[in-house]
Amino acid sequence: MKHKLEQYESKRRFDETPEPRGQHAHPPARSSARRGAPSRARKDKDSAAFVIQRHDASHLHYDFRLELDGTLKSWAVPKGPSLDPTVKRLAVHVEDHPLEYGSFEGRIPAGSYGAGTVDIWDHGVWHPEGGMRAARDAYAQGRLKFTLDGDKLHGSWALVRSSMKSGKQDTWLLIKHRDADARSEDDYKVIDDRAEHAPNKKARATAKTSKSSGGTRAASAAKGANDANGATPKAEARVAKAADATATARGTAARKAVGGPKARGAKAIEGARRAALPATLAPELATPAEAPPQGEDWLYELKYDGYRVLARIDRSARGEGDVRIYTRTGNDWTAKFPRQVQALRALDVDKAWLDGEAVVLDASGVPDFQALQNAFDAGSPDAITFWLFDAPWLDGMDLRAAPLEARRSALEAVLARHTDDALRFSEAFEGDPETLLAAACEAKLEGLVAKRRDSRYTSTRSSAWLKLRCTQRQEFVIGGYTDPAGSREGFGALLLGVYDEQGALQYAGKVGTGFDNARLKSMAKDLKARASKASPFAAVPAAETRARVHWVQPQLVAEVRFKTWTSAGVVRHASFIGLRTDKPAENIVREQQTERSTAASKAVSAKATSSGARGRASESVTMKSKASRGETQVGGVRISNPDRVMDEQSGLRKIDLVEYFEWITPWLLPHLKQRPVALARTPKGVGGELFFQKHATKLQIPHATQHADLDPGHEPLLTLDSVKALVGAAQMDTIELHTWNALVTSIEKPDRLVFDLDPDPTLGWERMIEAAQLTRELLDALGLRSWCKTSGGKGLHVVVPLTRHAGWDEAKDFAHAVASHMAGTLPDRFSAKSGPQNRKGRIFVDYLRNGRGASTIAAFAPRARPGLGVSVPIAWDELQTVTRGDQWNIANLHERLDAQRNDPWRDYGKTRQRITAAMWRDLGVKQA
Repeated sequence: MKHKLEQYESKRRFDETPEPRGQHAHPPARSSARRGAPSRARKDKDSAAFVIQRHDASHLHYDFRLELDGTLKSWAVPKGPSLDPTVKRLAVHVEDHPLEYGSFEGRIPAGSYGAGTVDIWDHGVWHPEGGMRAARDAYAQGRLKFTLDGDKLHGSWALVRSSMKSGKQDTWLLIKHRDADARSEDDYKVIDDRAEHAPNKKARATAKTSKSSGGTRAASAAKGANDANGATPKAEARVAKAADATATARGTAARKAVGGPKARGAKAIEGARRAALPATLAPELATPAEAPPQGEDWLYELKYDGYRVLARIDRSARGEGDVRIYTRTGNDWTAKFPRQVQALRALDVDKAWLDGEAVVLDASGVPDFQALQNAFDAGSPDAITFWLFDAPWLDGMDLRAAPLEARRSALEAVLARHTDDALRFSEAFEGDPETLLAAACEAKLEGLVAKRRDSRYTSTRSSAWLKLRCTQRQEFVIGGYTDPAGSREGFGALLLGVYDEQGALQYAGKVGTGFDNARLKSMAKDLKARASKASPFAAVPAAETRARVHWVQPQLVAEVRFKTWTSAGVVRHASFIGLRTDKPAENIVREQQTERSTAASKAVSAKATSSGARGRASESVTMKSKASRGETQVGGVRISNPDRVMDEQSGLRKIDLVEYFEWITPWLLPHLKQRPVALARTPKGVGGELFFQKHATKLQIPHATQHADLDPGHEPLLTLDSVKALVGAAQMDTIELHTWNALVTSIEKPDRLVFDLDPDPTLGWERMIEAAQLTRELLDALGLRSWCKTSGGKGLHVVVPLTRHAGWDEAKDFAHAVASHMAGTLPDRFSAKSGPQNRKGRIFVDYLRNGRGASTIAAFAPRARPGLGVSVPIAWDELQTVTRGDQWNIANLHERLDAQRNDPWRDYGKTRQRITAAMWRDLGVKQA
């Protein structure tokens, strides 16, 4: 007969691991206290030892162990215990461990089973319900109830075996019962850093923790002066608010861990190594990209319009040399930043390299590059703030090989206790990158920087950091200027250039806008001081020299915003931003886009002249299109650039999209009429710039209806209530149509709930079908009928119609309760928390679509993704036949509608149902 510890012993090589071998099993009557397991004194024969070990292996988890029948029965709890009865933690049942393991702490070496660090997190005595004899039967039946008396955990608990498996292992649920020791997860997290410092029950009762060990939501990042990091700029708050409204963003506000950076321990960061502080450090540079990267392994920071700075701190240095400030090219600018140097000197660090951006904010809280230059010119650096975003070196530890998120967490801890607003931590956002970028552009920011979460810090231009600009911009060498015309003073336009691989200065176009009179005069003096008789360019088109040109020595560098590069290699629609004195002219080259975006550009060019299949809608369009004139009319609306390719993958053109909107109107309009809409506009088509428009602007959408005073503090909301309005939206390069959950006639009373099932990209489609069915079953059990549609992207939407009785807060809270119930009941299937780290191997039940101002893609509306997939209503009994979320697109949807006999949502508009008190009770939640 196999002994109880055979599986434990077979997985370990005891000549290599410090883990105890233990005896085969101790007789039940022998006390674990005598065998070294940390334990409180036993109170009676029906209690035994328990221990919870924090195991930082390939994935951090908590090992929950109960002494029973001479061994430690063991479960791996990935997220650790929770004091919240509504939170059911997954507990994977693993092999029995010897009683001696209860006192084990140490590091299991690499290459060994369970390699990583083991610490005792909690220990004490457990009392099974009914005594030890009953516990044996309860364990065998998969339903253990018990009381814990430990340093951290107290009160009544349960371990319940589920019907699911984790590989070959049984999965259980660890559940806290409702009693005096229960605590809401929103109020207190027992595994949070601060909870580690609550040594007794009284301290635990008064400890206050942050909302999440991973950071607060983006909305809390916008609280302003109440945040420990200082006032959040208005522009950043707008991005946070927009991201939060789409249920995908979270701010990474500082954890404010007790004790500062040394307490957090840079030594403990994976990849960190002790090394001498280098005298110099080159920064990591971002690669320009035309579109956000694919996948969820990225975080997004605001792209600040300023000067890159690197701060070196060395308290062992003599005199004033303990803090130095360098530009990206290594120039020492310490003297330019006296206030910032003092703030850096006040940080609780001995040696460090910190990376960031020197920025001046305007009155709207938007970074202003010209204001930064003015601050330098006027000798008033107090207006400058260092926004710090990385710590490649910290307290004697080289962190360059550590993951980005670990470096940023260490930097957060350094800045969390710092109150001088000369230094600020650069918040990061998670979520739909196109939505975030659109919000950044709407806030008049420069754009975003996308960074891989697990990336190392490299002193190169890296594809792990991507800069996403609202418009393209880069530096150019000034090689000449033209005479001013009319009443203009100084000069007319600057002639720009970039160096090629052979070191020749190639002409790149002109810039004549973006200057005020003061700048024209001051720059004219700089240009005349660098006058040259010969052109510095390798060649200049003859047309550019017809106006009188004055050549200059190629020494000045201008930063320029522009729309695009032409095929001739010159910029179009350029606007001057400022002079760059931190970058040498000889280093200025044309910035290359990422490989992905370059390939996309080539594909667009190739497809632009293609006559490939474009579906039935396309064929009907071609007969009416006046391509030779560059315009046509559809539905009484003039359509410009009808043959512009909107989607490189399918070859679909703007006219195909316009005709689709005209054709689909009978199906689409009932889902749009009288409902506020957010338009996703893509002037360059799929993969290009995308921005959302929720309100009326100067650039009007033809035939859209405006509704003033429904969104206080904003321009009027928009609805699309006619064929002309739909076609007009398409003419303005609209692809996606996202609608609110309420009508303009009753804006404060939502008439539906939407559950967006958003999967981990690695999951198969069968998991999506299962998720939709489980969501429906739960809603049915609550007494709510639901309908399903594809998202047109990667997921499914479950929609619940409501009578207009609940307000926004109640509707959102109820949707949250449903999502939390699903995640608590099936934690290996669902997550109720946004962010890729909470979605790995699971499906995020996105309940945040139900807040005021949030929106969801409308049924029959296309998506701005390759293939132009469409969100399509489906019947529950056909769900098993659906193969993916973008199964139908604007070219093939007619095949489904032609074959469709009945409307799968025919009863949707007739359904009358309300959120009731009984539903709240069934979810185990007090009514909001």
